[in-house]
Amino acid sequence: CYGCGLAAQKRGLDKICPFCRSPLLNEAFSGVLEKIQKRVDARDPESICYHGSLHLIGAYGLDKDESKAIEMWSEAADLGS
Repeated sequence: CYGCGLAAQKRGLDKICPFCRSPLLNEAFSGVLEKIQKRVDARDPESICYHGSLHLIGAYGLDKDESKAIEMWSEAADLGS
């Protein structure tokens, strides 16, 4: 759940699995951001909302950017998310 992920991040565990403590490998997520971006480009509100959340935490190599996250969440809300 998002609560578990947030708790892990607050404890500095955002680069490891909060359950088994194994390092998160970027290779395991290769192509994920591209797939999300494809849906964002198609103006899918749920994907835009999710992409905003990724900007908030700086996931998949994105810069942490609160203003970008809020901008994307607003866009998603305008589209019905």
